[in-house]
Amino acid sequence: MLRLTDPQLTLWEELLPPELKVLSEELQKVDELLDDERFLAPFAERFGTTIGRPTVPIATYLRLMYLKYRYGLGYETLVQEVSDSIQWRRFCRLSLDARVPHSTTLIKLTKRFGPAVLEELNQLVVEKAREEKLIRGRKLRVDTTVIEADIHYPTDAGLLADGVRVITRTVRKLKDAGAAVRTEFRNRTRSIKNRLVEIGKVLRRRSGEASREVRKITGEMMETTEQVVENAKKVLKNAKHYAWRTGSKKVRALTIKLEEVIRLTKQVVWQTQQVNQGKRHIPNRLVSLFDKEARPIRKGKLKSPTEFGRKVLLQETEERIITGYQVHTGNPADDSLLQEAILHHRRVFGRSPWAVATDRGFGSKDNEQFLVDQGVKRISLPRKGRKSKARLQHERQPWFRRLQRWRSGGEGTIGILKRGYGLRRSRLKGTNGTRIWVGFGIMAYNLRRLATLS
Repeated sequence: MLRLTDPQLTLWEELLPPELKVLSEELQKVDELLDDERFLAPFAERFGTTIGRPTVPIATYLRLMYLKYRYGLGYETLVQEVSDSIQWRRFCRLSLDARVPHSTTLIKLTKRFGPAVLEELNQLVVEKAREEKLIRGRKLRVDTTVIEADIHYPTDAGLLADGVRVITRTVRKLKDAGAAVRTEFRNRTRSIKNRLVEIGKVLRRRSGEASREVRKITGEMMETTEQVVENAKKVLKNAKHYAWRTGSKKVRALTIKLEEVIRLTKQVVWQTQQVNQGKRHIPNRLVSLFDKEARPIRKGKLKSPTEFGRKVLLQETEERIITGYQVHTGNPADDSLLQEAILHHRRVFGRSPWAVATDRGFGSKDNEQFLVDQGVKRISLPRKGRKSKARLQHERQPWFRRLQRWRSGGEGTIGILKRGYGLRRSRLKGTNGTRIWVGFGIMAYNLRRLATLS
């Protein structure tokens, strides 16, 4: 049963000294912003039920998630900190004798509500800011960044080791559940670990022969992985028969998982074969068994030229409020994303911005003409490639340079989001998980920013 609020108070609340009832200025203003009933509507429309066990009150859940992303806390730490703080309890609408929701409960609720609810909540935050005339939306800057997936750096040897480890672990669970007990399966994880240690020793030599030796050891790992896959196929066949005969849901779920892991491991083996044959450019290359949709993205940075995750587009107004965001799988060209960002701005504010500023990645004739057609008066889009004399004079105009200097402030906002609100790396797997993670981070940032502006 969905609970939106929990208005119950206890006698202990009235006995508290007045000093303990006062929230900090920031939490007081965020509490007032979240007190709007519109923030409860997305949950009531999608998950409103009157049967079953009562859920965590949505008003409490939203405030808990704000604290989590505002201070970069893990779920367990969040529960502990709220339990020990009277002010945080009052902010989260929890009485002194109430139990703070368990960390696993918060995790399940976050996955259940999904990214669509977060997108609607962020739209409501922007709508409320517009109604209170805290933002005008006359200027818009657009930029992209990469939010990394929660995976280790992908190498052929590492991916092969992951495949062997997960297959072995899943087969062990199947056998413990009584399926394919007499089917032979040899545990080769120690052999794989030894090969990884050998690769580490070879790379420390820093000799010209290191690359050739690493490829040789990787080839040995590939042969071992192929043997593991063949044995796992036999286990899978017998486990499916066991699941059909007994109707065990647990075994059926494990067989589905094992079948998927075998498929992914075979893809890793094929990729390794291609690399050993000298073919370095492999389209749609798998970079993780645990996040299949993560992609390698090059952003031209000196420290980390290639990142593995998803591209995120952010659009920001002159008040430094994030009014729109998009999470993209892969690495679409920046200039293909600008028009949708402008249309989103029109939907939010009912008109086009007076000025638009981006980096040169968004610059193109088509985008400039689109902005002109949309009624944008000041367009600061540096062009890519060789520029004509007239174009150089256009980009050297004072208003153009002022907008470019203002645009560079978007890099600072991205840095704040990455360092302070968790957008450096998504701890939730998959594209939907990344959208949830980004949505909560941006909502926490916007709420704190609005508390400063109000």
